[in-house]
Amino acid sequence: MHQESLSVKLSKQFPLNALRVFDAVARHGSFTRAGTELGMTQTAVSYQIKLLEENIGEPLFLRRPRQITLTDAGEKLAPKVAEAFEMLNEAVASARQATEEILTIHSTGTFAQQWLSRHLGSFQLKHPNIAVRLKTAGIIVDFHREPADLAVRWGKGDWPGLFSQKIMELDFSPMLSPRLAKKAGGIREPADLLKLPIISAGDHWWPIWFSAAGIEDPGLAKFPRNELELQVMDANIAIAGDGVAILNPGHFKEDVAAGRLYQPFDIMCNDGRDYWLVYPENRKNVPKIKAFRTWIVAEMQAENI
Repeated sequence: MHQESLSVKLSKQFPLNALRVFDAVARHGSFTRAGTELGMTQTAVSYQIKLLEENIGEPLFLRRPRQITLTDAGEKLAPKVAEAFEMLNEAVASARQATEEILTIHSTGTFAQQWLSRHLGSFQLKHPNIAVRLKTAGIIVDFHREPADLAVRWGKGDWPGLFSQKIMELDFSPMLSPRLAKKAGGIREPADLLKLPIISAGDHWWPIWFSAAGIEDPGLAKFPRNELELQVMDANIAIAGDGVAILNPGHFKEDVAAGRLYQPFDIMCNDGRDYWLVYPENRKNVPKIKAFRTWIVAEMQAENI
């Protein structure tokens, strides 16, 4: 049996619209008042009741001048229909509440750990009715396949079908522990960095930065080509005094303030890829998404990011 014919058969077996009309008539004891509640004419109400009676095979109302009363069959059906619609209303309300109150965010690991997790408390204070579900992964979330309201992505903001708003420029510069710099006798010029272990020397940020610093061939091939995926891992190695990391200084302000890291040169670079807030274009007016967008843009502006 084809799906379409099956749906038609089921709709005839279970006349939901007619049952909705029956529930209203049974509660009001009047076709006219039921029509007013449902936004239907009295003729349309009568027609739906007739369809239901034909479906069941016996009358549900006794029609008298200016008065209708339930038949025995109607008396048996009315409370069950009322209970069923109450259950449906509760189920829909519960689903709507869950959809409105849980905001699922996918984020890159570094942004989630170094910025978002440290600021989410502010969002919760402003919107205590919205629970946040934060997921981190190295892969780009597919909004069509995974439950996600919005995502923070690293790139150029050119994702088809998605609204993209830049929230943070991802600039980078070498950073290291002050202790390591002191141990090396000080870092006075960019070439001094090459006397120290270079963390994740295969990162394409390194040649970009050294070129901006006037060193076209820094000889990075002599260093291990580690790939640690998250900036925070490189940063932790640098904090331990075991090398120089190429990082986004904005992510590590607390470590700089605490004396765990420092940026020896003001030379900042950007490879054209930044952090973007993204979500499906057709969901831009969803209240919880609008609330988060407004909040994060305000937070970034307050930090002058």
